Amino acid sequence: MAFSIRDIDETQAPLLDHLIELRKRLVRAFLALGLAFVVCLYFAQDIFAILVRPLAAAFPPGQGKLIYTKLYEAFFVDIKVALFAAFFVSFPVIANQLWAFVAPGLYAKEKKAFLPFLFATPILFALGASLAYFVVMPTAFKYFLGFQHTSAGLQQEALPAMGDYLDLVMRFIFAFGAAFLLPVLLLLLQRAGLVTRTQLVGARRYVIVAIFIVAAVITPPDVVSQFALAVPLLALFEGTLLLMRFNEGRAARLAAKEPQADGDDAAPEAAEADGS
Repeated sequence: MAFSIRDIDETQAPLLDHLIELRKRLVRAFLALGLAFVVCLYFAQDIFAILVRPLAAAFPPGQGKLIYTKLYEAFFVDIKVALFAAFFVSFPVIANQLWAFVAPGLYAKEKKAFLPFLFATPILFALGASLAYFVVMPTAFKYFLGFQHTSAGLQQEALPAMGDYLDLVMRFIFAFGAAFLLPVLLLLLQRAGLVTRTQLVGARRYVIVAIFIVAAVITPPDVVSQFALAVPLLALFEGTLLLMRFNEGRAARLAAKEPQADGDDAAPEAAEADGS
């Protein structure tokens, strides 16, 4: 057998027990999300003030304002902000509950191989979100506000609505955060045997085109945002190719050692046979 009994967690539970376990994990995850939502709702205006800073910095000092055209818009902005922040606050608990449900069904080697991806995912997402918040959003907002001018004696002034601005910010953060998970996706596909480094190198030109298309779709319709997402993605893609090369080289060295070890084990047996 390829695996020993010790490699498998002692979970021979029937389907009903698995469903009960899943319900327990989901309840804990939703409780964590609900508790985080209540706390974040209390601080919703403070959190929204943080999200507004890139726009405030893009306006000239003392100018700029946010409006809302529906009476209930400000209330729902607070709800969205609380949900948005609650997801990030409760994500460690949600991820832990998901891992606790999936891990018992994995072999020891699979757990060891999957854990690096589990830790890399929030780090890469945070890097992408930070790039959007600290670099891309201030640059893009200054670009958008540059279209304010007087035309035919009429002042064209930017009066962004609270709801529209929040949707744009969440789109920026989620788009950049999710896009930065590209290395995790490619390495998982390589580990599953679905793609190889040679295949990706051969398809590099198509990957570059696909990256620019994705960047154009998930970012606002301006060249600045598109390039701000596409260039880091290209760097992450090339870095992933280097990691794949390292992984393939390590796998090749391990594969080369196994036959040698088998040969070394077989040599004493042959010697004993000759001696007898």
